[in-house]
Amino acid sequence: MFTSASRDGCIRTLQRGMDNQMPDEAATLSMGSRKGIALIAHDNCKADILDWAQFNRDTLGRHQLFATGTTGTLLMRALDLPVTRFLSGPMGGDQQVGAAIVDRRVNFVIFFWDPLEPQPHDVDVKALLRVAVVHNVPIACNRSTADFLLSSPLMSADYERRVSSRVAAGADRPLPVMAER
Repeated sequence: MFTSASRDGCIRTLQRGMDNQMPDEAATLSMGSRKGIALIAHDNCKADILDWAQFNRDTLGRHQLFATGTTGTLLMRALDLPVTRFLSGPMGGDQQVGAAIVDRRVNFVIFFWDPLEPQPHDVDVKALLRVAVVHNVPIACNRSTADFLLSSPLMSADYERRVSSRVAAGADRPLPVMAER
């Protein structure tokens, strides 16, 4: 049986939950003309991303490149361009790319993934895709989309990316420092 106090507490809890679901104000984050591009490819897609990157070498050379594991090594050799390498995806590289999106070092993702092959780190892949969507970061998951995005006139221009005010507020917060034990 609900008492008046417990009923009021439930109502307040429901209202807080509804408040959290209300759309918040939009804000913008600037993306300069030089983008931070993360390049990721699952094993069955590495040849495709290498071919695509070689075709687009000149455009990619005007931006800061990041890549996970083996993809990064292959791209550095094939393109002769500097590439900041993260760990391999299953070893935490996808999470590092997500953190770089949150930190605003990466603001553009090319992710050739194989939807027909099971991935041991599928949870990390989904988390990366979620972070990219939450932060309104362009993400190409196949060659056609990558071609359209990279050839856009916005690629070489400053761009104001719309995000929720919660995302924008988080971008200005300093990262927490972990205390030593």
